[in-house]
Amino acid sequence: MITLFAIVVVGYMAGKLNYMGGDFDRKLSSLVINWTCPALILSSSMTGELPDRRFILPLLGISLVTYVVLTAAAWALSRILTKQAMERGVVAFALVFGNVGFMGYPVVASIFGHQAVFYAAVLNVVNTFAVFTIGTMMITGGEGSDRKRFSKKVLYSTPMLSAYLSMLIVALGIDNVPEYVSQPLTMIGNITVPAALLIIGSSMSQLPLKAFMGNMTVYATTLFRLILLPLGVHLLCLALGFDAFVTNINTVVIAMPVATYGTILCLKYNRDTTLIAELTFITTLLSMVSIPMLVLLMRKYL
Repeated sequence: MITLFAIVVVGYMAGKLNYMGGDFDRKLSSLVINWTCPALILSSSMTGELPDRRFILPLLGISLVTYVVLTAAAWALSRILTKQAMERGVVAFALVFGNVGFMGYPVVASIFGHQAVFYAAVLNVVNTFAVFTIGTMMITGGEGSDRKRFSKKVLYSTPMLSAYLSMLIVALGIDNVPEYVSQPLTMIGNITVPAALLIIGSSMSQLPLKAFMGNMTVYATTLFRLILLPLGVHLLCLALGFDAFVTNINTVVIAMPVATYGTILCLKYNRDTTLIAELTFITTLLSMVSIPMLVLLMRKYL
């Protein structure tokens, strides 16, 4: 995490010195989401030794259970954590959705190894669908036709297609992918981790000083987002009989800081971005400490 945080700091400095920011960040984000991240997901199933295909259905199952539980918890907690009706949807979104695409894959790879990116990608299938359905309703408050807005194109985006193809490769046991295919994908995929972390740092550099301070709602939401909800879901999934390895990866994935999609959705539907920006910044900063603590706790006691 210190290594990852160092890259975030470099991104922050690059943003402050105008090497990054604005249109450059938008284009680089698009490159990461649509090109390098799918390559990373695909290369995770082409490492020579295939990931275990027995985990595919349990991963989809645990992800479905997780987002049902998180959505119910977020609905109740958002009414406790803020008295402002306009803020409840943003708080609920922050409690449910973590930054899997930009931080989840790098962190999972650093803790569990490169192959584990495949498992995180399977978990992210349910997450991506939920972001653009449940997440949109949270941000918009379910107003008017917004609750019906879901683009089927999301299901056929390059990250999702790469996840489907990776699952197919593993399910069919295809372990003889030619090197002229796997090696370029691996090299392109390796761009994802540093590029994503640089973007996070650069986006932080654009925030006003107030965002560095936070408030009681931000810190209480952060505590639930980074520690309490991941631990609660972890214990629940173990109690339901899910495999410990699957549960551990799922817990790390949902312990990520607030998803950057929250800001994107607020901008799209003309909602105030102040609270979601503060939550994104504070959770990203504190996750550098909370994730190692959570992993150590799981290894020692859970």
